[in-house]
Amino acid sequence: MTVSAPVRRSAVWPVLLGVALLAGCTAAGLAALSLADSLTATGLPDPGTATTLGLPFVRAAGEVAAVVAVGSFLCAAFFVPPQQNGVLDAAGYRALRTGTVAAGVWAVCAALLVPLTVSDVSGQPLREHLAPGAIWSAAGLVDIAGAWRWTAFLAAAVALASIPVLRWSWTPVLFGASLTTLVPLGLTGHSSAGGAHDLATNSLLIHLMGAALWAGGLLALLAHALRGSEHAGLAARRFSAVALWCFVAMACSGLLNALVRMRVGDLFDTRYGLLVLAKLVALCALGTLGWRQRRLGVAALQADSSDRYPLIRLALTEALIFGLTFGVAVALGRTPPPPPRVLNPSPVEVAIGYDLAGPPTLARVLFDWRFDLLFGTLALVFAAVYVAGVVRLRRRGDDWPTGRLVAWLLGCATLLFATSSGIGRYMPAMFSMHMGAHMLLSMLVPILLVLGAPTTLALRALPAAGRDDPPGMREWVLVALHSKWSVFFTNPVVATIMFVAGFYGLYFGGIFDAAVGSHAGHVAMNIHFLMSGYLFYWVVIGVDPTPRPIPPLGKLGMVFASLPLHAFFGVVLMGSPDLLGERFYKTLQLPWHTNLLSDQQLGGGIAWSAGEVPLVVVMVALLVQWTRSDQRTAKRLDRAADRDHDADLAAYNNMLAELAKRDARPAETDVSARKVE
Repeated sequence: MTVSAPVRRSAVWPVLLGVALLAGCTAAGLAALSLADSLTATGLPDPGTATTLGLPFVRAAGEVAAVVAVGSFLCAAFFVPPQQNGVLDAAGYRALRTGTVAAGVWAVCAALLVPLTVSDVSGQPLREHLAPGAIWSAAGLVDIAGAWRWTAFLAAAVALASIPVLRWSWTPVLFGASLTTLVPLGLTGHSSAGGAHDLATNSLLIHLMGAALWAGGLLALLAHALRGSEHAGLAARRFSAVALWCFVAMACSGLLNALVRMRVGDLFDTRYGLLVLAKLVALCALGTLGWRQRRLGVAALQADSSDRYPLIRLALTEALIFGLTFGVAVALGRTPPPPPRVLNPSPVEVAIGYDLAGPPTLARVLFDWRFDLLFGTLALVFAAVYVAGVVRLRRRGDDWPTGRLVAWLLGCATLLFATSSGIGRYMPAMFSMHMGAHMLLSMLVPILLVLGAPTTLALRALPAAGRDDPPGMREWVLVALHSKWSVFFTNPVVATIMFVAGFYGLYFGGIFDAAVGSHAGHVAMNIHFLMSGYLFYWVVIGVDPTPRPIPPLGKLGMVFASLPLHAFFGVVLMGSPDLLGERFYKTLQLPWHTNLLSDQQLGGGIAWSAGEVPLVVVMVALLVQWTRSDQRTAKRLDRAADRDHDADLAAYNNMLAELAKRDARPAETDVSARKVE
């Protein structure tokens, strides 16, 4: 054992390096084959061999490093358990350090891609763009170069932040941060331009996240098995569950993205279509190998924890296919896509990805739907997971209040309606519709979701780990609930400031003007509305326990302190002569949407009046909660009285009797004294 362990450990980095080299060489080779078509499509001169081959090679190798970072932090956080004192064990520490190195490599590759991208876009040799000042100024003019610059900053921050980490509590944060490094990449490329770019961008984001979790988790599991670390069976079992859903997400999002970009006939007639077919074949092969891994590799580890050969053999094959797939994906991004279906799109379609049939009417608001891949899918997943938890409880013989189930499902339905109905369709093009969606996402949806008590349901439905068993999902929920982050954000002052100051800063601080014309900006705003609203109403009327409970009067004070400020915000909007997002709304050139000031005033009226509904709901919820709290207190006192036969009442009566006797004694003394006289 002392001789074989170092050999296994030394095999990890050659395997990871081999996958990165395979991806880079594949991307460079395929990109070279498509060079002539690319130059013809762009009309730019050849920037030289360093850019032509270096850009796809560095990008593919960097993306492999990115998924290795994601998978390593995922492994350290959730695949292997920490020590009892919260410090990472040897396996978790090795995975953490692998993630640190991979994030650093990802940052370096992203930084190199800035001058390579500028050289590629300008058609000039790379040596002319190596000056730091020139690179910085040019990156601000090229969207994809700016995205690589942001990626380099984020990846470097993740790498530096992970260096001093030794405890498990920080690994979930690093895992989430490593996923964010992929977001700038998902907002650029073919998917971010042209018709239906909202669907294409959202599907690409889902595709990237699924690929990062699947490929990164696989490479992390392979490294874990090669090192001979403990808990290999646990890591394999948990990764198998993650890989299944990643495969579904990648297959659905990839298919949708391809259908948006091309016709079915283009699969066989264009180089772009052939690369899409290659990705499809690779995905099917990976799915088949994943199924065999579940049947052979994971099963062998469950039967014998030392039998790692079947898992390693299949994981190595999957890793090679993933390397080829990443190379094909990068080459696909450098290959000109087929001609768009609409050669002359309208300004509205160019700006938001689709056309509008006309002015918003009641029928169009209710029935003219366009499914939002991010928030619509999130609503459906939330509803399905919650129902699954309730079903598990009832199969176990436990009850769950019907009102909580109804509240949660109504919240999910409202989230779906706000983002995918006519409101969501018109939201990017009209301020009033944007404000209507804002009110639903920040006011009504969080209230309904909070009343559903999802944390309480999770703690009751998820199985508890044994005393000496590795922590599971229930324990992770408890750690998150009582973490320092949760304590900070559930502070009434912090929650109120985030809820109130957020929309003042958004609309009056210039953020809305900068973000209104960006799909990423709309996604970020929706996330902010949901999270700030949920946090606020969780503290105020949440059924779930909070790490910082406050008295009922404090909750009532939060409500009455925030809602008037919200109403004042609406009044300011109605009276403001300055137009928000004026430049963007005018570029849409909607013939039926010319009075922008009137539309903004309507949006202000919606913001002013929307606070009444949450106020009523909150007051009713607080009244019900106080009543139930009094009833629970009364029942508890009654049970205590039954147990001790009203000992407290008897003691109280005895005290009153004793006081009565003491009051009677002076009176008797006075009567006796009078008789003696």
